[in-house]
Amino acid sequence: MKFQLFILPTVPGTIEDGERLRPIARNNERFQEMIDQTRQICILADELGYDCFSTTEHHFHSEGFECSVAPMVWYADLAARTKQIKFAPLGLVLPSWDPIRCAEELAVLDHLTKGRVIAGFARGYQDRWVAVLGQKYRALGTASDETPTDVRNRMVFEEMFQIIKAAWTQDVLSYKGQFYEVPYPYEEGIKGWPAQEWTSTHGAPGELDEEGVIRGVCVVPKPYQQPHPPIFNAFSVSENTIRWAAKEGTIPHIQVSYPSEFTRLCHVYQDIAAEHGRELKLGESVGASRCAYLGKSYEEAYKLATGSLGWTYADYYNQFGFAEGFRYPGETAPKPLRFKDKEDATNRLVDQQYALVGTVDDVKRQIESLARCHEDGELEWFGYLVDQGLYPIEQVLEQIETFATKVMPEFKD
Repeated sequence: MKFQLFILPTVPGTIEDGERLRPIARNNERFQEMIDQTRQICILADELGYDCFSTTEHHFHSEGFECSVAPMVWYADLAARTKQIKFAPLGLVLPSWDPIRCAEELAVLDHLTKGRVIAGFARGYQDRWVAVLGQKYRALGTASDETPTDVRNRMVFEEMFQIIKAAWTQDVLSYKGQFYEVPYPYEEGIKGWPAQEWTSTHGAPGELDEEGVIRGVCVVPKPYQQPHPPIFNAFSVSENTIRWAAKEGTIPHIQVSYPSEFTRLCHVYQDIAAEHGRELKLGESVGASRCAYLGKSYEEAYKLATGSLGWTYADYYNQFGFAEGFRYPGETAPKPLRFKDKEDATNRLVDQQYALVGTVDDVKRQIESLARCHEDGELEWFGYLVDQGLYPIEQVLEQIETFATKVMPEFKD
């Protein structure tokens, strides 16, 4: 397997700090502390042989948790401090992006790092910022619930994705979709371009028609990796997303963790990929996003998990309906499913094998089953979520090092 280290960039501080310094995310001293911790984590991960470093993309998180703005700016800084580790946003929320800017920025980062980029895309679930930044598409954050909001979000996402791929692979981009046109306006083209002779002589053939009207644009640069960087799908819980990823050849990071359901989705991906000409082993081109908490005993590891993961799921992610992703097959509990408290959240996440908790040997055995896709497969990517900002940086670094030196060698490619 390949190993991805994943953090939710969080402004360090206690609950009391968050109340006393509100909004803590605009406290420059604390924000600098978060930057410093992220650098320490990424540099150590590079030295220890992790394959990839990732963050989410979120905006307006004044509360300080998951304050992951401008991920590609961060990656440029981190790339300059590291040697081998790749960088993958999980993910850039396409219904909030201009697709050409997204294509350009990823391509530039790919050049700056000489190919240490994996593109990562997501649909977005938080209205507070998706509604603001995605307003030109009238896109909103969504759960995978097939409501009109969800359907529109998916339509925008898929169109932006196609434009990005076209911008990377075509010398001249010309596109007319439901939400975006190149050039704009598409039918008329762009008239009166002053540098017609210059573009006709030096630009990409086909940008101008015979009358000097702009009929397409050449997006530069093309990516360093050809035809483009590999592509992740972030935190896939919907079968529709798994099917789409298999058709498009992207790598889904599957958040669903209940073993039988995870294995079923791996089979769905394999089957749909085969229908589109890609013969894959079970688990090939698939990632699993999980948490791991290591201790000298199960009790020590469980306490660490409860204080960070349990707390975030009970007090924060509960509000966004994340508990539904951990419903047991056939479970008839009322919808939406809710965690009662941090112990209830931790217990379910452990039982569903999303949180891998215990001694080094305990966690190894849990990963051993996951690495086979709980059957007879070979999982390609393991995404390891570490709780930066929620407990002291020394503990974070210790967990990262222990996992890399005691767990990874048994499974790493």
